[in-house]
Amino acid sequence: MRKILVIEDEQPFREAVLELLEVEGFQAIGAENGQIGVRLAQENLPDLVLCDIQMPDIDGYSVLRELRQNSLTATLPFIFLTARGGRDELRQGMNLGADDYLIKPCTSAQLLNAIATRLNKQEVLKQQAQTQLDDLRNNITVALPHELHTPLNGILGLSQVLIDEYQGIERGEILEIAKDIYLSAERLYQLTQKFLLYAELELIATNPARLQELQKDVTPCSKAAIASAAMQVVEQAGRQTDLQLDLEELSVWMAEFRLKKVVEELVDNACKFSLAGTPIRLSTTHGMTTQNQQAVVLSVSDQGRGIPSEEIANLGGYMQFERKIYEQQGAGLGLAIAKRLVELHQGELAIESILGKQTTVRVVLPLEKLNP
Repeated sequence: MRKILVIEDEQPFREAVLELLEVEGFQAIGAENGQIGVRLAQENLPDLVLCDIQMPDIDGYSVLRELRQNSLTATLPFIFLTARGGRDELRQGMNLGADDYLIKPCTSAQLLNAIATRLNKQEVLKQQAQTQLDDLRNNITVALPHELHTPLNGILGLSQVLIDEYQGIERGEILEIAKDIYLSAERLYQLTQKFLLYAELELIATNPARLQELQKDVTPCSKAAIASAAMQVVEQAGRQTDLQLDLEELSVWMAEFRLKKVVEELVDNACKFSLAGTPIRLSTTHGMTTQNQQAVVLSVSDQGRGIPSEEIANLGGYMQFERKIYEQQGAGLGLAIAKRLVELHQGELAIESILGKQTTVRVVLPLEKLNP
């Protein structure tokens, strides 16, 4: 039985709505003011909240604001009920995260239709989240064993050589074996760090308090940070001469270490998917978000093999592009980590690719922090 909380100070209207909901098979809970409504929402975790705006004590806007700040109630479908339907009231409610807005008096059909619409949308979102979780589990099952076994096998195999043949191995050969063991261990360490980071980002996405903390930092002068992150990656890949920088001195709404992580993953991806000797271009400039907001645009382009459109559409954690064809190192987490970091900062990441010619990954981050 779906549970609906009705927060309404007018007793006749509240009781009429409660009776209608019970007749329609819902479990209905009533609250005569906003303070009681917040408490009942946190105690009962309803499937949907109907709330008046003009109420004594705390108004409907304050109720919604408080519910959205609590991780347990942050995603509850919320419908405002009000006798005032002006544009300013509507905009204020929507900016706070309201899902719908009904003008009183409304008919039973209008009320039930609004409820059904919000509940159906919530169910679709839950199904999509479950599908993504299932895909993530499947991808982990495929990627994780292979990615862990490869460096582990190197460490175990080379260590065994040292143990079995230590008396007959020359000092120079011992050094080479030790270097190979170290490289395998370093690869394993980097892999586990990426897995842990991606898991942490997914947890942050579901925790409003941690998400708000994540979004508060700014890199006021990004040019040096971006350049140093990119140079570190191309130096490790032996492709210093391939990197082309075209950077503006821009303020980025992201902590410097996270911005550098985004750059590292994008440049590393370009190195892996293009041949040495071909250019990798990194640029930053002013631009606009899809909501026509001033933004910083960071682009990384390479002239590698490109990415099929269906693979771009399925970009997610532990999804390596065309793994069955190309067995490059990595679990496909680089772009997924960059994309998640950008999304958590209310930005956008898009990939444009021409097969066999080039790929451009474009990150757009708002110049000003948006409301959650």
